[in-house]
Amino acid sequence: MPSHPCASPAANPAANPSAVPSTGYRELLRNKEFSGLYAGFTLTVAASTLSGFALGTLVDRQTGSPFLTAVSMYGATFATVLGALTLMSVADGKRPRRTLVVLQLALLAGVGAQAVPGLPLAARFALLLTLGLFQSLGTGTRLGLLAEVVPTSAYAPARSLMNITSGGTAIAGYAVGAVLLRHLSPQGVFAVAAALTALGTAVVAATVREQSIRPTRRPGLRRTWTTNAELLSHPGRRTLLLNLWVPNGLIVGCEALFISYDPRHAGTFLAAGAAGMLVGDLAVGWLLDAGRRRRCAFALRLLLAVPFLLFAVHPPVPVLVVAVFVASAGFAATLPLQEQLLEQTPDRIRGQVQGVESAGRMTWQGLGAAMAGGLAQYLAPGTAIAVVAGVSVTVTVLGRPSRRKGPGASGRGRTYRGTTGE
Repeated sequence: MPSHPCASPAANPAANPSAVPSTGYRELLRNKEFSGLYAGFTLTVAASTLSGFALGTLVDRQTGSPFLTAVSMYGATFATVLGALTLMSVADGKRPRRTLVVLQLALLAGVGAQAVPGLPLAARFALLLTLGLFQSLGTGTRLGLLAEVVPTSAYAPARSLMNITSGGTAIAGYAVGAVLLRHLSPQGVFAVAAALTALGTAVVAATVREQSIRPTRRPGLRRTWTTNAELLSHPGRRTLLLNLWVPNGLIVGCEALFISYDPRHAGTFLAAGAAGMLVGDLAVGWLLDAGRRRRCAFALRLLLAVPFLLFAVHPPVPVLVVAVFVASAGFAATLPLQEQLLEQTPDRIRGQVQGVESAGRMTWQGLGAAMAGGLAQYLAPGTAIAVVAGVSVTVTVLGRPSRRKGPGASGRGRTYRGTTGE
């Protein structure tokens, strides 16, 4: 955003990441507001995992279509781009706590509607897209609050802890979802997800306070577009976003074919992926300092895709489980990239910028699922997984930034070298 240059190294500790002291997870959890955001986020992830697994199972049973099954599991991500393009400026509004609670209530209504028996698939997909819009706005609001309730030096550990919890919750969610579907209908699982959403809303309402440093300008379409234009006009930030969105989204597309590839072991594959993501985020967010995180970013993005090439040769299930686990550790590449994006973002628009980053990443997950599902209509699911993984490797290699200095590479006279960890 050229009109809002980032702070100088002297003013911003993130400009010298190796010098920033790390913050422990226990210290973060002593912060009541962070704990509230964290607990609400965890419950929301659990609800989303259960509802996504239930919807994917329901669609697979009714249609047998790999494309529709993949889209049903990740289709909500398509709507996140609508939120990023229209109303994401609400994430930086004057009353973010109230905004987050209202959006959580909207999610509750949508998940509860999915529990209605006999609902046509068209209505379920419409609800899915509506929920995606609310989720994108809620994510931006939550991340804007996160950047305010923890110091800048604690942002990466905070995101790491939330990502770790997301992985752990997904493991439990897929395992519990598989058990619940043996005893309940998919509509019953939706009801459980609605209860978790309600609990998450109550936690946020009880623990998070309104922030007093927000701007007075009214959020809206014009403000959203203006900020997005500034964000995307900067070449360094565009490359950051490319590397945050595309490799990640394509690999999620691979995961969306697990049910079609092997319905019996799909839950195991998904759980292995969530476990790998958990371990990767723990290692990268806790064991490495900011400088080492940046240096590992490119290798982690390659790790994210290469093991999925094994699906083309159909090795035994245990081999694929290990491959998915190892590959998913590469999702930790998002941590150093998000850290750098925060460093380059003015405080007053942090919520919107982080919301756009999250919405774009989720949208690319939906696109990846659609691309993989479309390929699987014509190719075997294992072959489609390998093809999409190969495209991810290609994008990662071609998207690696140049080490050469150049005009417009970064703000305030700094070179672009290292912006994405290479």
